[in-house]
Amino acid sequence: MRVDVLGVAFDNVTMDEAVDKAMAFLEEDGPHLVATPNPELVQRASKDPEFAEILGKADLVIPDGVGVMYAAKILGRPLKARVPGIDFASNLMKRMAETDKRLFLLGAAPGVAEQAAVNLQASYPGLVVCGAHDGYFKEDGPVAQAVREARADVVFVCLGAPKQEKWATANGASAGAKLYIGLGGSLDVFAGKVERAPEKFQKLGLEWLYRLMKQPSRIGRMAKLPLFLVSAAGARVRGK
Repeated sequence: MRVDVLGVAFDNVTMDEAVDKAMAFLEEDGPHLVATPNPELVQRASKDPEFAEILGKADLVIPDGVGVMYAAKILGRPLKARVPGIDFASNLMKRMAETDKRLFLLGAAPGVAEQAAVNLQASYPGLVVCGAHDGYFKEDGPVAQAVREARADVVFVCLGAPKQEKWATANGASAGAKLYIGLGGSLDVFAGKVERAPEKFQKLGLEWLYRLMKQPSRIGRMAKLPLFLVSAAGARVRGK
């Protein structure tokens, strides 16, 4: 069952249910797309019809941001759980390591995906990272060919939204993988280039606050969250 939050339909799943769905996709013909929108991307979809259509057709749409959870409650249709994209990816890799599924890392600056591959294979013994490519490319074809030649089952597409979702939609079939997951800046975290918020911030859904403390320049982006919740309240009043 999906829950509409200001025009984006989210799957109402727990973390375990989301990972189970992803693993089931790997037993089917692809390509499948997992999207991980936060409030900023929900707002982006309202102004980008192509992105909105892609999200509407995605096979799994999970609520990455705590703001999505608050908005769903305000709208009177709460979601079961927040499913942060990076935690979803981590749980999926645990399962992949047990089943010999092959992972390709796409995105970030040159060298970052390769370092992430080293770290991930150390963290998840048995995980097969079959290839990596940075996000600084001009033509899609050679990248899609690299994914195909690597015989990847899963691709973490870390090009930033909506570019990553649009890339996966346009190139998923030719690249040959069964599952594509849009994960934004996750490769920088996996590579150790960016520090994730401490666990206490994560549990409280306050990773945004930690990032703001570390990068005050993000205040403009963070200021959009209250407006997002106001939009949800307005939609509730209008009965939408």
